[in-house]
Amino acid sequence: MIAFAVVFGIFAVVMVVLIVLIIRWAVRRGRADRAAWTAGDVADEDEPEEEPEPEVVRPVTAMVLAGGGTRGAAQVGMLQVLAEYGVVPDMVFGASVGAVNGAAFAGKPTVAGVEHLTEIWRALDGDDVYPQGWVHGPWQYLRQRPSIHPNSGLRRIIEDGIEFEYLEDALLPFEVVATSLVDGRERWFSTGPAVDAIMASAAIPAIFPAVEIGGDTLIDGGVVNNVPISRAIDAGATRILVLLCGPATYVPLLPRRPVEAMLSALYISVHARFPREMARLPEGVEVVVLSADAPVTKEYTDFSDTELLIQAGRAEASEVIRLYGLHEFVRDPPTPRPFVDRGLGGGAGPDGGPEGDRDADGEAGAPRPVPEAAGPDADAQSSGDPGGVAGANRTTSS
Repeated sequence: MIAFAVVFGIFAVVMVVLIVLIIRWAVRRGRADRAAWTAGDVADEDEPEEEPEPEVVRPVTAMVLAGGGTRGAAQVGMLQVLAEYGVVPDMVFGASVGAVNGAAFAGKPTVAGVEHLTEIWRALDGDDVYPQGWVHGPWQYLRQRPSIHPNSGLRRIIEDGIEFEYLEDALLPFEVVATSLVDGRERWFSTGPAVDAIMASAAIPAIFPAVEIGGDTLIDGGVVNNVPISRAIDAGATRILVLLCGPATYVPLLPRRPVEAMLSALYISVHARFPREMARLPEGVEVVVLSADAPVTKEYTDFSDTELLIQAGRAEASEVIRLYGLHEFVRDPPTPRPFVDRGLGGGAGPDGGPEGDRDADGEAGAPRPVPEAAGPDADAQSSGDPGGVAGANRTTSS
């Protein structure tokens, strides 16, 4: 009994000692953790949290080239200056003569590419574009034939001006608009044989024959959408460069003859859509308009003012850059598109023709990915500015 009491006493003493040691260890550990936690709070107060840098979203830039016949030479001068400054859009849209010039720029958006286009324009005369038959004068309008002139001259000029066979092979994403004589709606082309689509877009009613593509009969795209900024906006553009062939506001001449009244009404309807769309720009879309205030050519076959129009276009583009700066439009040179195997048929649309979107509202897919923006090239300053400007317009919806 005594032995049991002794053992139990020893056991109790050991347990008490263990409990005391555990309590002391827990207290010390708690103090250490508290000190470390307090030190961490002080460090956090001394070093404020770094705020994440806001993500910079580069605007999607589109170039829209309007129709305007022989006055399209003004766009050549504008393209000269823009190319000299390294301005390369993410996508290009063209109507009528703007489709001709836009195709050349989309295929080779460089100084050399624009210089080639300039050489073509400077060498043009009326007979090159509008070959004459044996009947001249007012009698041409009374002949039973699809048009006054064949489009063989137009085809040759387009073929000389572009280096790609299919629209999707252009270096920059490129679309052209034509007008359907089947249903009167606009039809867009972004794939398929390039020359046919451009000829359809530039088929001036009665002047050139309509072009058959994919079972549709097509004429000049400027009839339904002469300045297609809506197409660029639907494709995701947030910044649009508009290259006009004339003044920003169309002022019709007072007609003296019935035929002049008819043509004046046509021109008014062609130019009416652009100001309406400019007045309804979506939020966040910026439009910079380059116009050309040069004398109106006397006849649609008259190319005598080509050099004057080129210089007027240069002056306008130079003034736009002086006023606003276009460094935000400059980006890395575009990379060639991947090769597309079209098989033996070669055509991308019905009957081997280009596929066209018959959507009258002009819905388009998302723009293709593009390289990030680059800084402006300080050495790419334009030269030979002749002075005089038509008046640049910059409109932003916000």
